[in-house]
Amino acid sequence: MKLDVHKKLEEKMEKTISVMKDELATIRAGRANPNMLDRVMVDYYGTMTPIKQMAGVSSPEPRTILVQPWDKTAIGSIEKAILTSDLGFNPTNDGTSIRINIPQLTEERRKDLIKVVGKVGEQAKVALRNERREANESIKKMEKASELTEDDSKKAQDEVQKITDGHIKTIDELIAKKEKDIMEV
Repeated sequence: MKLDVHKKLEEKMEKTISVMKDELATIRAGRANPNMLDRVMVDYYGTMTPIKQMAGVSSPEPRTILVQPWDKTAIGSIEKAILTSDLGFNPTNDGTSIRINIPQLTEERRKDLIKVVGKVGEQAKVALRNERREANESIKKMEKASELTEDDSKKAQDEVQKITDGHIKTIDELIAKKEKDIMEV
């Protein structure tokens, strides 16, 4: 028995996991990843603009990120934005592009990053639990309005729990994978 409630719940939970994946991509592991700069905003003629809308961002080597601005006059602003970001990078500007060398992570920094990954995972799990609660409330309302029998309501709530368990398992797997990436030297 697949209700609209279940379909909506699946969609919401998939979105939650997608958001979590995007957030995990910005957390650096040992290798350079162009997504690390996704949250950096540049003051471009008075407008805060994401770097990827102003430049090509690539990772030509495992420990290097290369930023090539389309408008060469913006290179100073981009460099300043990277320096003032919370990423702790030290960019080098050669006049046409910006190179960022990613330093090796210390053991302490790795442990800090794992804590951050854990927080991101926990936030996603909280979001899933809220979505589960909303779905169960919808099912109970349907039961009160006599749209569902008590048995069907129970089955529907069991299905909601199965959907939630599956998505929580996915989150746990993503967290474990990211933690493994971070601890890899």
